[in-house]
Amino acid sequence: MAGNFYKVACSDCENEQVVFGKASSVVNCAVCGTTLATPTGGNAEFHGEVLETVERRDSDELEA
Repeated sequence: MAGNFYKVACSDCENEQVVFGKASSVVNCAVCGTTLATPTGGNAEFHGEVLETVERRDSDELEA
């Protein structure tokens, strides 16, 4: 997969949500509706605090 996922904290309600780094549409907070990420044609622009990069799991790990 080309791209990473990021855990982003909402600046309004502190909710933590996982967002794809190359989001192709606006991503809103599931709790309060604040915009967390907007598409730019490449990597998304994040509007909350990026807490961490979520590691990709290999398909071998999913079968175990």
